[in-house]
Amino acid sequence: MLESFLLILLLGFFVGQITRRLKIPALVGMILVGIILGSQVTNLISPDVLAASASWRSLAVMVILMKAGLGLDREKLVQQGTVALRLGFLPAACEALVISLAAIWIFKFDFPTGLLLGCVIGAESPAVIVPGMLRLKSLGWGVTKGIPDAILTGSALSDVLLLLVFSLLLNFLAQGSTSTVTLPFGITLSAIQLLPIQIIYQIVLGVVFGFLTARLLVVLLAKQNWTQNAVQDTLVAASLALLLVVLAEKFPFFSGYLAVMATGFFLIELDAPLARRLRSGFDSLWVVAEIILFVLLGASIQLQVLEKTLLPGLVILAIGTLIGRVLGWYLSTLGSNWKWRERLFLLPGNSAKATVQAAIGAIPLAQGIQGGETILAIAALSILVTAPLGAWAIPTFAPKLLERGEVDPTKVAIARRIVLLAAVDTSPLASQVLTKAADLARRTDGEVIVLHVIRTTDPPAVEYLQAQSRKFLADIRYKFITVTGSVPEEIVRVAQDYRVADIVMGKRGHQPWNEVLLGSVSQAVLESSSIPVILVGDFR
Repeated sequence: MLESFLLILLLGFFVGQITRRLKIPALVGMILVGIILGSQVTNLISPDVLAASASWRSLAVMVILMKAGLGLDREKLVQQGTVALRLGFLPAACEALVISLAAIWIFKFDFPTGLLLGCVIGAESPAVIVPGMLRLKSLGWGVTKGIPDAILTGSALSDVLLLLVFSLLLNFLAQGSTSTVTLPFGITLSAIQLLPIQIIYQIVLGVVFGFLTARLLVVLLAKQNWTQNAVQDTLVAASLALLLVVLAEKFPFFSGYLAVMATGFFLIELDAPLARRLRSGFDSLWVVAEIILFVLLGASIQLQVLEKTLLPGLVILAIGTLIGRVLGWYLSTLGSNWKWRERLFLLPGNSAKATVQAAIGAIPLAQGIQGGETILAIAALSILVTAPLGAWAIPTFAPKLLERGEVDPTKVAIARRIVLLAAVDTSPLASQVLTKAADLARRTDGEVIVLHVIRTTDPPAVEYLQAQSRKFLADIRYKFITVTGSVPEEIVRVAQDYRVADIVMGKRGHQPWNEVLLGSVSQAVLESSSIPVILVGDFR
């Protein structure tokens, strides 16, 4: 088993990076690794690992949905509330219905079996959509109208609907009839009549459990301080979130995945600093979870079932997306402030399939339902086609179809390489400047540009500064450069060229503070630089 995980992590990571460098989504490489390592080709993944793949997928989906919840914006959800709700039901329902009708025509299915296929194919993949939407939020695409938030919320709700209908149809096709439930006062309802009530209480209880879990995390991690660092915060939060998923599987009265997403959302509202720490922790968890998820996803795809259904399957997917989903998207955004370009973005942004299809695609065949092999084949085909296509299309078409707005750093992690400029001269203050720059670089995992502006040629002084840099920046990536010219102008120019976050420099001499800036290099840099300047020295 250990050897299998080594292969999954190492090959999944490096092949993913190779495909990324080829401008192809990394998940394409990971899925290919899974196909090659799986039982279809080399059979190098342990059967024990494959048998537990559903649990590993649940763990990975929990991580990405927690990331989604920690990235939601309440104001944007209020602004786009009705659109988000409609996106949660109408596109998935329309796609499922259109696919069911197409399956009757193409595969000669009866309506319940066709609708079962529609429920399998209509579910959206959080593993593809969530990272894509969070990436757009970090870059500002569509954030003014809350388009990524609406898509994130809608994708979570749609899976609740389709999984409930899937379970209902599965029981009907296996047993030949639907069960009935007797409520208090002698009211008897069929499973179909009970379905709207089930959808409502699964969503409501999911939100309630998410709120309670968020409150518990705030008490444990922020108020009672049971943890000592961000890693422990993430461990506790991930464990409780996974507990929600496990409880939902044992007691299917609420949506576990929706509860996880709600937990992240309520954490932002209850304790934003804690949410920021957890956001960073779950970003790190996703690096590993993504590899495991997509490699095992590839390993679970049964290629041999695609032979007879490749062309009809592609037709079914095209009909479901271009007719069913387009109709659902139109109805979802009807009467909203979305422009036609933003509505068109839903085609690449809200169509990917992967995790749900891998989880439930084989169930009809396992239960002996007629047409189960065809359902499994089209589920596998939907993963191979739409997951890579969606991962590529989201970042490709967002700049063309969405408007760019201001990024809210309190709702999403902004990836930025921190570079600091340490401006040093031959005075004793050089060691203080380097010490301060090193301290800031360690806190931010940043890099340092050490700049010395030469006014008079003095090779021993330059060698001394280089030695000081090696001493104080021994564990920091840095670059030592020398230039000639006006000191203030060169400091500002180099800072702009390297796009540094801060300039660290010393004050001139040891005059009182009210005399330090007058006529000094510090004053000139402060007046001409738009980049923050940190002065170090003895200000007594």
